[in-house]
Amino acid sequence: MAMTMASTATGVLAFSSVPKNSDPPPSSSSKVCRSSIVAVSCVSHCVCSATSGSTSTVTEQANSQKFIYSRASPSVRWPNLKLNENYPPSQRPTHVVEDVGLFENTHDSVGKEEIREIGEAGLELGEEPLEILGKTSKNRVKKMTKLALKRAKDWRERVQFLTDRILGLKSEEFVADVLDAREVQMTPTDFCFVVKWVGQSSWQRSLEVYEWLNLRHWYSPNARMLATILSVLGKANQEALAVEIFARAEPAAGNTVQVYNAMMGVYARTGRFGKVQELLDLMRSRGCEPDLVSFNTLINARLKSGALVPNLGIELLNEVRRSGIQPDIITYNTLISACSRDSNLEEAVKVYDDMVAHRCQPDLWTYNAMISVYGRCGISREAGRLFKELESKGFLPDAVTYNSLLYAFAREGNVEKVKDICEDMAKMGFGKDEMTYNTIIHMYGKRGQHDRVLQLYNDMKMSGRSPDAVTYTVLIDSLGKANMMKEAAEVMSEMLNAGVKPTLRTFSALICGYAKAGKRVEAEKTFNCMLRAGIKPDHLAYSVMLDILLRFSDSGKAMKLYQEMVLNSFKPDHALYEVMLRVLKKENKEEDIHRVVKDMEELCSMNAQVICSILVKGECFDHAANMLRLAISQGSELDRENLLSILGSYGSSGRLSEARELLDFLREHSSGSHQLIKESLIIMLCKADQLDDALREYSEARDFGLFCGSFTMYESLLQRCEENELFAEASQIFSDMRFYGVEPSNNLYQGMVRTYSKMGFPETAHYLIEQAEEKGLLFDDASIYTNVIEAYGRLKLWQKAESLVGSLRQKSKMVDRKVWNALIHAYAASGCYERARAIFNTIMRDGPSPTVDSINGLMQALIVDGRLDELYVVIQELQDMGFRISKSSIMLMLDAFARAGNIFEVKKIYNGMKAAGYFPTMHLYRIMIGLLAKGKRVRDVEAMVSEMETAGFKPDLSIWNSMLKLYTGIGDFKKTAQVYRLIQEAGLKPDEDTYNTLILMYCRDRRPEEGLSLMHEMRRVGLEPKLDTYKSLISAFGKLLLLEQAEELFEGLLSKECKLDRSFYHLMMKMYRNSGNHSKAEKLLGAMKEAGVEPTIATMHLLMVSYGGSGQPEEAEKVLDNLKVEGLSLSTLPYSSVIDAYLKNGDYNIAIQKLMEMKKDGLELDHRIWTCFVRAASLSQRTSEAIVLLKALQDTGFSLPIRLLTEKSHSLVSEVDKCLEKLGPLEDNAAFNFVNALEDLLWAFELRATASWVFQLAVKRSIYCHDVFRVAEKDWGADFRKMSAGAALVGLTLWLDHMQDASLQGYPLSPKSVVLITGTAEYNMVSLNITIKAFLWEMGSPFLPCKTRTGLLVAKAHSLRMWLKDSSFCLDLELKDSPSLPELNSMQLMEGCFIRRGLVPAFKDTNERLGNVRPKKFARLALLPDEKRDKVIRADIEGGKEKLEKMKKKVGVKRRKLVRRKLSRGVVLPRPAELLYQKKKS
Repeated sequence: MAMTMASTATGVLAFSSVPKNSDPPPSSSSKVCRSSIVAVSCVSHCVCSATSGSTSTVTEQANSQKFIYSRASPSVRWPNLKLNENYPPSQRPTHVVEDVGLFENTHDSVGKEEIREIGEAGLELGEEPLEILGKTSKNRVKKMTKLALKRAKDWRERVQFLTDRILGLKSEEFVADVLDAREVQMTPTDFCFVVKWVGQSSWQRSLEVYEWLNLRHWYSPNARMLATILSVLGKANQEALAVEIFARAEPAAGNTVQVYNAMMGVYARTGRFGKVQELLDLMRSRGCEPDLVSFNTLINARLKSGALVPNLGIELLNEVRRSGIQPDIITYNTLISACSRDSNLEEAVKVYDDMVAHRCQPDLWTYNAMISVYGRCGISREAGRLFKELESKGFLPDAVTYNSLLYAFAREGNVEKVKDICEDMAKMGFGKDEMTYNTIIHMYGKRGQHDRVLQLYNDMKMSGRSPDAVTYTVLIDSLGKANMMKEAAEVMSEMLNAGVKPTLRTFSALICGYAKAGKRVEAEKTFNCMLRAGIKPDHLAYSVMLDILLRFSDSGKAMKLYQEMVLNSFKPDHALYEVMLRVLKKENKEEDIHRVVKDMEELCSMNAQVICSILVKGECFDHAANMLRLAISQGSELDRENLLSILGSYGSSGRLSEARELLDFLREHSSGSHQLIKESLIIMLCKADQLDDALREYSEARDFGLFCGSFTMYESLLQRCEENELFAEASQIFSDMRFYGVEPSNNLYQGMVRTYSKMGFPETAHYLIEQAEEKGLLFDDASIYTNVIEAYGRLKLWQKAESLVGSLRQKSKMVDRKVWNALIHAYAASGCYERARAIFNTIMRDGPSPTVDSINGLMQALIVDGRLDELYVVIQELQDMGFRISKSSIMLMLDAFARAGNIFEVKKIYNGMKAAGYFPTMHLYRIMIGLLAKGKRVRDVEAMVSEMETAGFKPDLSIWNSMLKLYTGIGDFKKTAQVYRLIQEAGLKPDEDTYNTLILMYCRDRRPEEGLSLMHEMRRVGLEPKLDTYKSLISAFGKLLLLEQAEELFEGLLSKECKLDRSFYHLMMKMYRNSGNHSKAEKLLGAMKEAGVEPTIATMHLLMVSYGGSGQPEEAEKVLDNLKVEGLSLSTLPYSSVIDAYLKNGDYNIAIQKLMEMKKDGLELDHRIWTCFVRAASLSQRTSEAIVLLKALQDTGFSLPIRLLTEKSHSLVSEVDKCLEKLGPLEDNAAFNFVNALEDLLWAFELRATASWVFQLAVKRSIYCHDVFRVAEKDWGADFRKMSAGAALVGLTLWLDHMQDASLQGYPLSPKSVVLITGTAEYNMVSLNITIKAFLWEMGSPFLPCKTRTGLLVAKAHSLRMWLKDSSFCLDLELKDSPSLPELNSMQLMEGCFIRRGLVPAFKDTNERLGNVRPKKFARLALLPDEKRDKVIRADIEGGKEKLEKMKKKVGVKRRKLVRRKLSRGVVLPRPAELLYQKKKS
């Protein structure tokens, strides 16, 4: 608010108005909207054109458009009083609200000319009293004569006449032409008024009048004229001219208080408090005592020179009083106006209270200023109270009062109150003036009602009010904030067209708008245009331009602008420094960063701690670390946030060593910050994902009791533990946190609820939820509750899940659907279908509606409860209710039936799903192929893979692994190898399942060496084989008696400290047993005990079997005796081991003796003993020996075997069937082993018909597979694996008989080739493969060994049918019993082959001399007598040798001919490299 100077020459105070800068102050947050470049160019051009003229032109133009407050006249200020005056209304501006709320820091509710110029009004009353300056006026006005009154009226006409003539002069005309004419008679006082009135329009003409009067010496020099011209020059901001005139003034005129006051007013206008103080001191030194006007001017200058400091107003008042002068209403109003301008309510209240305390009555100006300061501070209630108070005190509110009150409520956005005030103004005769419109426009602009803003703007122009710079600035700022930059540019154009010069604030508002819209080019053009217009940027303009350049990463221009800004004494704020440093760091401009840091130190005088904080926020962490060291060295306290940010940067970039160096420095130089340093280290390690190190540091600190920890540290540790699923550690840290009294946040509570739920402690998680709710922390995320409910479900604690949902229902009207679904799944986990269905019905009734997840939960409940058949019923019910069964529900059903192994239902669901339009997914194909592979449905699997590839899916590794397991399981090793090649061709990386399956395949194919090499490859790629894989390899090596390799694998497992179970030790014992290394078996038993694996009866059984296999039954008996001594409860197993050892050794009598001892010991004989004796009888040389063994069994109560040999077998069918029925459920394959031994016995002693029906009973009882041979299924294949030799020969004969019938009848048709699977394993040291080959070779069958797989015999179907029809061996395939038992066993065990006794010499001779021969050739040789067979074999050998020699000769001749041909033609075969060169050349 401008303060005026006062004069007390004649008892009347005179004040000269000090105009305030018309530019609005910067807006703290001017935002910009969008606009076109064309609009910007147009506006820029207009602005530049409008501001390119001379200074005088600009000033005159500004004056012509200057906002004039027309209510300075009392008749206008108070229209309701209907006052009439005899003098023209004043043209001086009064109260201008430049801000209207937009620029709150400089809003002034007191007008520029509101300070009343009482002195000047007094000058107008007459000449004479005013010519004598310096005299004290009296309080009463003297009564004037008629002549004096007439003269007082005439002077106005004279002054106005000359003023009009002078102002009417053209630029090339002079003032002297008017004054020299002397058209009217003027007094010196009249000339003073001429200088003043002319100066109101043109200070240049006013100065010309003053200089002309000095040149002509038409009046004696007086202080009044000097004071008047100084006041005119001061108002025109012509300080230099004023100083020159004051300096050359004559002492008589210049050394008066009025002149000094006028000169101080010139300096006060620009806030040059120092100069005013100097003049005051000069004034006193010359003996001229300052008056109240002098002190008021001094106060005004001080208030303009800088911001108010606390208690400044009271100090200034006290200074006035110390000079012996009492402050008056002008003094107080000046101070309160300054407080209003700075929105300093506290200081304004102090001054007002002092005013009341010193009995200085407030006037209207005082109330206006106080209403303004309350409004600016947002206390509209107090502003309204003062408004009512001033009315109660008899003051009439004027336009300033109403506008100040209007601003107070507009600032709060109280639209209704603003409307009421406007209505009151209208009732009082006040229309909306420019200030009113500005205030209301800004209010609606802040509310975002931009249509209303434009409407008010148009109303303002329609009502005859001229928008000023404030109006346009408010409009541009409001539109910019609304991103309406096109409209903002149009307003700028209108402003220029109206002749209103844009101010700094106008340009700033437009620049801010463009900056907000990201229009860098337009912002730069506007900024450059402002510079060309001669307007210097302020802090806001520089900051906005710098910010937008930095946002566009134009660091070059930004740094130039920054340097210009600094040179103009403007300092960027901290936020701007942060943005600048961030951009410079991003572009690695280290020199510029150093320069900025230096400026912060030297120009901004920031301490190291503040600079460190700015560097941290600017992401210049290395510089921040150095500055932090400097700050600590200077004694500053360690700032927690800065340290954490720096360490976080080091941690995320992996620079842990530098971080530790910094921490070591801080630990050394900041003695009181050890706890903070430790915490910071832990937080940094967490951010660097070094959780193990962080936990170690935390554990050390906790163990030593160094600190209790901060929330940030616990939060970092807990978050990292949760991310890394270290739930136990998270639980411990959370417990520590609670123990030390650190309160968790909402997020930490939620994280720990999730953690405890995943740990399987839903009760703890539930407790945390209740605890958080007691503290007022509510979880908006429904997943928190679902996690707990799901955890309850996994533990089958559905009752507690029920209680949690019940509490949620009490707290909320509507429970989240996810919570209901989680409860349904919790019931489903326990198979509680009925409860799940009840919840389903509840949400169907009350909402929210069920989802697919709800339906799946119902189905899962049935699946868990094993009620798969009811799934179809539930599906039908849901469909009747209008639900569409989703693909996921169908997949759930399919997966359930797949896990149950129900291939039929799975295929039915699969086909139904495809029929319903649901296309199979990759997951579905995995399930289907996996199930079919487990069921060994080879053709279905291959068809599914083909269908999958047709649908565009490529088999993944999981599917290939299923196929590998399938082919390995059925023994089709050739296809297994093909699948592995396909995996490699597809570029898939084999996993553990792949390698383990392939190794198993090699083991089963009796190729363990290749399996071992594959295991080495598996380890090289970082995969570890399963223990079962090791077991398969050891077993395979053991079967091939490759003891070294097996032992190496076993020792390797022991060296790795693998926890091996008994099966490994048993496997090794079996291997030692088969190889006869009983000593190693004994050592292995000791090693087993040392490894902590206690031997069982089965273990000792294996050891005894090992002794028995090596022909040392006595040692086996010693083991048995030891077991008896130990007092163990023995079963028949160890006894059977000893008995079997004696039987295999041929010590039948001892075996029978042991049998009797066993009976005496009270043990009841079981299937093991029966099987041992029956098997020994089947291998005995003579029938008598067999009878003795079987009678021993008969004596112990089991007579069935001997009765089968000696009685009619048909009468024993039912007994055999009952026996097999009893043996079926027993362990150790009791029925299977007994039937195999019985079949060997019956076949050996030629009771083959009996063997046939026993075989069929075994098939009936599922002891043997139903598909042993599959002629009826059009497969014609057979599989005799795991059968004993006798059982296999019985089955083979029956199979040949079936195929013969089919060949003769022509149905069922045979495939192209017939496969017989014998396997490669041995059963009781008998090789089934060799036994069957010998039998078929003797018959001259067309079966030949498979070339690709061992254990397979293959025959072409046509050859097989012809052989079955025509061969003499096949004339009678019926199995018959011999009329009497033979004296000798018809079969003999020879080198693992159970062969006909009469065939042994021929078989032995042929194999030893000729090796493997074709079946027909073997059959011919076997039928020949020994002598003829010998001759044939010798002839065959000789013929083979001759044939070999002929072939060698033939090959040599061919080679010689080839060499000759090459030499004769002179051709030299080129090397591959030469071929390649010739090809390129051609």
